[in-house]
Amino acid sequence: MEQPIANGQGEGHTGRHQWQQRERPIRLERRLEFKTYGATRDFLDRLGEFSEQQQRFPDISFGRTYVNLTLRPGDESEGAKLLEDDHAFAAGVDGLLD
Repeated sequence: MEQPIANGQGEGHTGRHQWQQRERPIRLERRLEFKTYGATRDFLDRLGEFSEQQQRFPDISFGRTYVNLTLRPGDESEGAKLLEDDHAFAAGVDGLLD
């Protein structure tokens, strides 16, 4: 399985971006960059299957060789906080890269 490439690293280097917690509204964000369209597509397929299994669907934007993910709290009420379940889902997404 091809790993995403790290932002700012030269060709051939692999690495991962970390999830970033953002406020207003509260959310987790992550950007992944891949070497090829095929690798991007494979990741999106795995993410789709994982999301269906978990019944949790992050916001996704993508291009030929990148994927941006936004994960909002499972509780969508005003003032909601990120909970352990939210972080567990993010960790599960990370596991799709191994």
